Amino acid sequence: MAIQVVILAAGMGTRLGKPWPKPLTVLSDGRSIMQQQMENVTKVFGDVARVTVVVGFKLEMIIEAHPNASFVYNEVYDQTNTSKSLLKALRASQESGVLWLNGDVVFDSKVLERVSDRIRSEKSFVCVNTSATAEEEVKYTVNEKGFIKELSKTVKNALGEAVGINFISAHEKADVIKQLEACADQDYFERGLELAIEKNGIEMEPVDISDLFAVEVDFQADLDRANEGLK
Repeated sequence: MAIQVVILAAGMGTRLGKPWPKPLTVLSDGRSIMQQQMENVTKVFGDVARVTVVVGFKLEMIIEAHPNASFVYNEVYDQTNTSKSLLKALRASQESGVLWLNGDVVFDSKVLERVSDRIRSEKSFVCVNTSATAEEEVKYTVNEKGFIKELSKTVKNALGEAVGINFISAHEKADVIKQLEACADQDYFERGLELAIEKNGIEMEPVDISDLFAVEVDFQADLDRANEGLK
């Protein structure tokens, strides 16, 4: 069974302040952020992985760097947020579930090993870190069954934060597509997940990866922390 993987890489990455797409930022080991993501996917899933990259800002640079991937173009990348990039990717996907990564996450391949059984079993999830709840990050709470209830940057009394690695099952994908369509242009994709949880009753499990290395690079301090973790 093919495993569909989407990398969201359309944004301009203004907070990091580089003149190129943030996923092409070079790490201390010589690889770009996206290259280490691609290598992690290949290491864990091998030839069954089918990678699609959502591009926008300076898309030619990403396409040239990763010519073997498939690409979906968010032509309004400068006017929309990740809700619309994910929407385009899910609309273009095949029937099975979809694993997606924010294009700025530097992480240990063991993260994918931990969730591989859930992907093959078509169980939706959000990877989370329970040891941190930074104000700028997407945070979460759970319902009485232990599934995600709230998922946003404004969550109060959060249990932890999402790390930008998520999976939606085949049977819940249509509900997420519907709610991503309802999102405002500037919404993050997490808003679409929240709406699908609230209105359609989808169940997304928080998978704790606090013991593993994963850093979402928004600022220079994040990049420094990611490079330190690669040593």
